[in-house]
Amino acid sequence: MKKKLLILFLGVLLSNIFVLRAQIQKTVSWNYSTEKISDSEINLVFKANIDKEWHMYSQHFEDGGPIRLNFTFNDSDKFERIGDVEEISKPKSEFDNIFEMNIQYFEGKAILKQKVKLLSKSPFIISGEMEYQTCREGECVMFTPDFSFNINEGAAVASSPKKIVKREVINPMKNPRKEYSSLWSLFFIAFSFGLIALLTPCVFPMIPMTVSFFMNSSENRRKAVINAILYGVSIIGIYTIIGTIVAITLGADFANWLSTHWIPNVLFFVIFIAFAFSFFGMFEITMPSWLVNKSVAHEDKGGFAGSFFMAFTLVLVSFSCTGPIVGSILVKSAGGEVLEPIVGMFGFSLAFALPFTLFAIFPSWLNNLPKSGGWLNSVKVILGFLELAFGLKFLSIADQTYHWGLLDREIYLGIWIVIFTLMGFYLLGKLKFSHDSDVKYISVPRLILAIFSFSFVVYMIPGMFGAPLKGISGYLPPQTTQDFDISAIVRDQSGANFEQSKNEICETPKYSEHLKLPHGLKGYFDFEQGLACAKSQNKPIFIDFTGHGCVNCREMEANVWSDARVQKILREDYIIIALYVDDKQKLPKEDWVTSSYDGKLKKTLGRKYADFQISRFGVNAQPYYVLLDHQEKTLVDPRAYNLDVDSFIEFLENGKKEFEKR
Repeated sequence: MKKKLLILFLGVLLSNIFVLRAQIQKTVSWNYSTEKISDSEINLVFKANIDKEWHMYSQHFEDGGPIRLNFTFNDSDKFERIGDVEEISKPKSEFDNIFEMNIQYFEGKAILKQKVKLLSKSPFIISGEMEYQTCREGECVMFTPDFSFNINEGAAVASSPKKIVKREVINPMKNPRKEYSSLWSLFFIAFSFGLIALLTPCVFPMIPMTVSFFMNSSENRRKAVINAILYGVSIIGIYTIIGTIVAITLGADFANWLSTHWIPNVLFFVIFIAFAFSFFGMFEITMPSWLVNKSVAHEDKGGFAGSFFMAFTLVLVSFSCTGPIVGSILVKSAGGEVLEPIVGMFGFSLAFALPFTLFAIFPSWLNNLPKSGGWLNSVKVILGFLELAFGLKFLSIADQTYHWGLLDREIYLGIWIVIFTLMGFYLLGKLKFSHDSDVKYISVPRLILAIFSFSFVVYMIPGMFGAPLKGISGYLPPQTTQDFDISAIVRDQSGANFEQSKNEICETPKYSEHLKLPHGLKGYFDFEQGLACAKSQNKPIFIDFTGHGCVNCREMEANVWSDARVQKILREDYIIIALYVDDKQKLPKEDWVTSSYDGKLKKTLGRKYADFQISRFGVNAQPYYVLLDHQEKTLVDPRAYNLDVDSFIEFLENGKKEFEKR
């Protein structure tokens, strides 16, 4: 029975991988808008953003070749088309060796317009269907999406882009070797990310929960091994199957919601505080009696219910930290590309589950320690201190995204200094809890840990006065939240700095009452405002896709942006636009946008720019740095998290040179 259950579970996982194999990515994102010509005439504007390496075929070339772009409008007595759809963007033309003919195609962007005469003043909808084919080396895809425009009282007020409803692979020249090679690369990259995720503050404190659960079954060696294997398989199954389904049904920004919304973050904060108090001996956390009874009733089946519950708890609580890592994988699912996220999520979860599974198989490693007092209780108390410290990260994320002002940087640091000072005294035996044994002498390991704890406290103290604390910058609130920052005070009082920075921006940035750039840099938090300033000053654009809860963003700012050479280039040669993808600030109605990616209305600052990042660049991870010209075209390949300062400077210099060429 146990073998059948395991085989069935793995079979479901593998079947999901192969059944969903035929799904493919969207390749083109469409934006719909209108232009008023007169009171009775408008232009319907179709703007295509074509993914890198792909091209879309034009409307005009000979028959017998690839599928041409074609528009079909639904009949209506409310409007009349004037002429055909006009290609505003000029397509490229070349001889195609496969089709053996001259063809025209678009790369990067394409803008097309249809002139329309309005025959009615009452609200109505202009709708229809497009048909087009996109290709890249070794692969071609055909799409037939719907489109619609809402017309109100003789003027177009909004557009309603539709999601793709039909797709078909036209693939006579596919190279499977190249495809599977890229899948193996994705698997190993995701596997590496899974190992890295084990070092995050949301995952490490979950280890004692795993130990305490599986220690109860250690009396039966065979049962403990089976339960531990089921635990690991459950982690893999949850990430691979449920994670992909969530991405398809709820969209890529669900990961953003779970990692930044105040409800899950405050809940995780409360859970971590409860675990800490439990480890301190205040009370014992036990499973609900109905769940325990159900687990006991299913002992003959290997304790699958209990193992699955533990795995699900681990995945849920750790997702706030692992979400940014797997976000770039989940966004592919939302775009229709399913095999890649399944392979990626499988690789990630396999690495993520292995250490927990091995640790669960051998809980006897801790059974040899004293059951009450001694090392076992000391380890629990130390982990209690760590959970108390790391739990603040969840509250800090909610505080930053909603601008509550509860945990500024110095308050956060002050609490951490007290926590790790108390932990140092505990390790020296100067602080005792109810279940602790008497410490007659200090062992060498305890002394070393106490030295580390007090050294960490000494390291943090300068941070109360504005020191960057690069080693832990990713876990702290941004330095811009600190009230007393000596370096900022000196910088603000420097006349030379004022002369250097006064031309960084054109006008007061929107949302600057809550949002700030690090190191005294000046910039914008609204793309349109920043673009206008870049055109005014004839400078290229530096886009920083960031977030309040982004650990890697803070590390980049502390370790790379802090370099004087980087700051000089950003101040003098670029217009900085920092786009927060998790900010919860409500936008005025006129700034709401309808996503060209998922068709949903975006009403907050964060959702607007999270959608902007996904729809324009196909990425949902932060930090993500993009250099643009005034036509919103990329100057060089975008850049993600990388602490190599010289490489970042080269990235900025190359973007500046490319801008000057154009």
